[in-house]
Amino acid sequence: MLKTLQIKLLPDDNQKALLLGTFKKFNEACNFVSRIAWDNKIYNKISLQKLVYYDIRNKFGLSAQLTIRVIAKVVDTYLTDRSVFHEFREYGSIVYDQRIMSFKSMYEVSLNTIKGRIRIPITIGKYGEIPFNRMRGQCDLVRKHKIFYLMVSVDIKEQPVIEPKNVIGVDMGIVNISVDSTGKYYSGDRISEVREHNSDLRSRLQSVNTKSAKRHLKKLSGKEHRFATNTNHIISKEIVNKARGTSSAIAIEDLSGIRMRETVKKGNKYIHNSWAFYQLRLFIEYKAREAGIPIIVIDPHNTSRECPNCHTISKKNRPERSAFKCISCGLEGEADYIASLNIRNRAVANQPIVAGDFFVHCDTPVASSLL
Repeated sequence: MLKTLQIKLLPDDNQKALLLGTFKKFNEACNFVSRIAWDNKIYNKISLQKLVYYDIRNKFGLSAQLTIRVIAKVVDTYLTDRSVFHEFREYGSIVYDQRIMSFKSMYEVSLNTIKGRIRIPITIGKYGEIPFNRMRGQCDLVRKHKIFYLMVSVDIKEQPVIEPKNVIGVDMGIVNISVDSTGKYYSGDRISEVREHNSDLRSRLQSVNTKSAKRHLKKLSGKEHRFATNTNHIISKEIVNKARGTSSAIAIEDLSGIRMRETVKKGNKYIHNSWAFYQLRLFIEYKAREAGIPIIVIDPHNTSRECPNCHTISKKNRPERSAFKCISCGLEGEADYIASLNIRNRAVANQPIVAGDFFVHCDTPVASSLL
């Protein structure tokens, strides 16, 4: 399995200046090539290279291989969309391959720049145990918040897939970011507090609309993204560890069109759209593959309206948004937890090895705790 690692560069002031200069020249060259490709409708790499190679070398002072990477980057973008002219940002990513980049140790990388090769210290953190002979393909040099990173694809060995003895259903929602069928809630006041604080601060900054406020908004956006990513990592890791410890598969919903399916009040649209549900699912999936845990994706239709005991489906089973009470058998419980049981049951029904053993009924310990 390929996994992208983010490796932080620690350049000194002179190295920063060289990296910034390389970014500018590289993306200026991309815009130069893009204009020629667009005007002449030439999107073939070899044909375009014959036309622009020496002009790039002479005009922008790039090395031979950086020139090749410029052409390749432009061609790759036009492979996906040829309906509009493509313009590249001043600090857009630079694609490096092994001809112009090499790791000298776990603490230093050598990169080609407009002034030749330079060696830059790096910090790998928790990825320090991963040997770089597993590196696959090219790397992207990116600049985020004035910090330089190498995005490296590494081949991670997956564990053999286990034979599951059980299934853990996972529901993702708004009030609770995630609830699993063992009764574990992944939410807490901290997430709600951060959401409310950021929403209030964003409104005040937008009403001011000064340059300083706009800078603060941009900084706030990055802070929110890091908070969501970190929280999703924590939740996904705990779910996968629980599945591994109990020899269980993980059942999750198909999140396609989650925002279109949900009806949300106007005042709650920010909360609904601000959480990275799809990212959480991706984190669960890749951590599960690493651990050899099977993932079962099920149709989410009516998971919060169906009774896991008698299977009655009705809107009336949800007297309140957070509550469930079956109109047929009287089963009561918290709506998100009920949904996680239904997700689990549907997954079990699709697994012939365990299908007869793990349906949740009112006479089981789990379901009786809801009454």
